[in-house]
Amino acid sequence: MDSLSYRLPASITTDRLVLDTPALAHVPEMAIQANNRAIFEVLARLPHPYAESDGRFFVETIARGESEFAWSILHQDRWIGVISLIGVDLKDSPVPEIGYWLGQPHWGQGYGTEAARAVVAAARDAGLPALRATALTSNMASRHVLAKAGFVETHQGLGQRGNTLGKPTTYMQIELS
Repeated sequence: MDSLSYRLPASITTDRLVLDTPALAHVPEMAIQANNRAIFEVLARLPHPYAESDGRFFVETIARGESEFAWSILHQDRWIGVISLIGVDLKDSPVPEIGYWLGQPHWGQGYGTEAARAVVAAARDAGLPALRATALTSNMASRHVLAKAGFVETHQGLGQRGNTLGKPTTYMQIELS
């Protein structure tokens, strides 16, 4: 199967958010928000400390790379987080994984759920049969966001990569067809 990147929208607008192509203009705020131990501890791939050079690398190399399709989450024209579909090249699995994070000042306001629902709808429109997700089992907030977006828990196990390696992890999936 070919990459589904060409079928995904570059920008998505919801009631309160714009999900848009990550840009170098977002990097200063991204670096401030990502350089937070509370965020690092629940994500598999985020480096810590997080510098502007990490943000530039993400924007220039990863965000719209071969296997990932990311959107910056913008609220009132301010960068507040990122959401991605990982595995869009469909090489390792026909089911991409959704991943996201918000800067801590934006937690608990429904932005994660709103962004996740928008990406789920875009994935459905792109013809994907399903999406998967993982969250540390102790990260109840993330698990609730994913559940509100329609994901169901499939099983629990140990994290398989990065900072989540060996930690109790909840695996989730949503059927889109």
